[in-house]
Amino acid sequence: MAGYDVVVVGGGHNGLVAAGYLARAGRSVLVLERRGETGGAAVSFRAFDGVDVRLSRYSYLVSLLPRKIVADLGLGVELRRRRMSSYTPSGDKSLLVDTGDEGRTAASFRAITGSGADFAAWQRFYELSGRVAERTFATLTEPLLSESDFRARVGDDEAWTTLFERPIGETLTSRFGDDTVRGVVLTDALIGTFAAADDTDLRQNRCLLYHVVGNETGDWDVPVGGMGAVTGSLAAVASSAGARLVTGAEVLSIDPDGEVRYRLDDAEHVVHAGHVLANVAPPTLARLLGEEPSEAPEGAQLKVNMVLSRLPRLREAGVDPVEAFGGTFHVNETYAQLETAYREAASGRIPALPPCEIYCHSLTDPSILGPVERAAGAQTLTLFGLHMPARLFAGRNDEAREEALRATLASLNSVLAEPIEDCLWRDAAGKPCVEAKTPLDLEAELGLPAGHIFHRDLTWPFAGDPGAVGSWGVETEHERVLLCGAGAQRGGGVSGIPGHNAAMKVLTDS
Repeated sequence: MAGYDVVVVGGGHNGLVAAGYLARAGRSVLVLERRGETGGAAVSFRAFDGVDVRLSRYSYLVSLLPRKIVADLGLGVELRRRRMSSYTPSGDKSLLVDTGDEGRTAASFRAITGSGADFAAWQRFYELSGRVAERTFATLTEPLLSESDFRARVGDDEAWTTLFERPIGETLTSRFGDDTVRGVVLTDALIGTFAAADDTDLRQNRCLLYHVVGNETGDWDVPVGGMGAVTGSLAAVASSAGARLVTGAEVLSIDPDGEVRYRLDDAEHVVHAGHVLANVAPPTLARLLGEEPSEAPEGAQLKVNMVLSRLPRLREAGVDPVEAFGGTFHVNETYAQLETAYREAASGRIPALPPCEIYCHSLTDPSILGPVERAAGAQTLTLFGLHMPARLFAGRNDEAREEALRATLASLNSVLAEPIEDCLWRDAAGKPCVEAKTPLDLEAELGLPAGHIFHRDLTWPFAGDPGAVGSWGVETEHERVLLCGAGAQRGGGVSGIPGHNAAMKVLTDS
């Protein structure tokens, strides 16, 4: 029976981070990946026949990947800042947040809200979240603090109440008078999270927290070359350090003593390890261990990828589409619209006016476009639709996907001056370049339970149990088996943090 110090189950970005750290520390490492390539959800694809455009198909932007990990592993990753933070059309006006021109942003707030009050409140809110980011982000790659020690690190009672204790919906309705402004803030609390703004379990607060603390700034940047460039660099680092990366390997079972069975090329293999690092969702790990999953996470998003022949015209005169699509383009995401969509989805209906947001990677990084497409002025759009829980697609995924896509494109068209369909590039067969991925598609393609992009609901970044203080948030009931994926504590998003923490657990215990 073959033996390794560590077997990593799942070759997504977290598994590759763990493999890189451990192999560089001299450990023998085997990475087993079910798909035909490493990278998991952080990959680039040429999604349309005959179209040379490398889309970041499942995940788009980077915020939570610590500079520490980039430096430790010597990653060749370039992240580019977007000057335009967001553009939110509202009738014949818009809310444009220009990080390079405070006066322009303030004027945009006045045009939408009729005064300067909400812009001042906006500044105060993000100064508050910025203080939390500066004081706590480094703790995500350290052993877990107790709640009281983490609160002391925050050092700000107002910030603690706002982000950690009070439903974000109450904060938004008390701090901001305008529904559009409230909605722009609320969207970051709902990415991959099916919740109402006032839910008392605070899932939405935890989601918001991870969206505002990244690298002490909360900025969301564009990876040059697409997400595949990030995981390609991670794979190269791990491989060059001696880790063995095996693709097309389906793991069949994990024994708590470190034995892993997997299938490769129609043959079954057995390998034994001192530690097994599971870069899979906790319910998946339970099944591989022969245990009953203790939870059933549910994803709640529709992902749509498009290639355009040109950017669409806007309803608002005087705004360049390059600026509008240069940041996050919010579509029908006022506070009231988000709450209405949640109620409709919770009742089992695809929202009539689906809220969504759009990213145009190619405006910041045209390197993902082939020479023909780039010369012709092609652009990419990746759309993230909110409040599309897996339950809406159960038993009728193909039919519901088409229904959800039609509704979402109609929602987008309602804020444009022309149909987005008129701007779509055509593939080699003359078909429009648009594809949609439901939560059930993500489950089938990536193994995400019911399409949950964080593997399960996000957790607070501190120990909830006194017995967990000083742990790494990756431990399981089995000493040799560790979580190293998004479902670990302080997981979620493209961060590498769980991979780092699982590697540190192995190294500090050795």
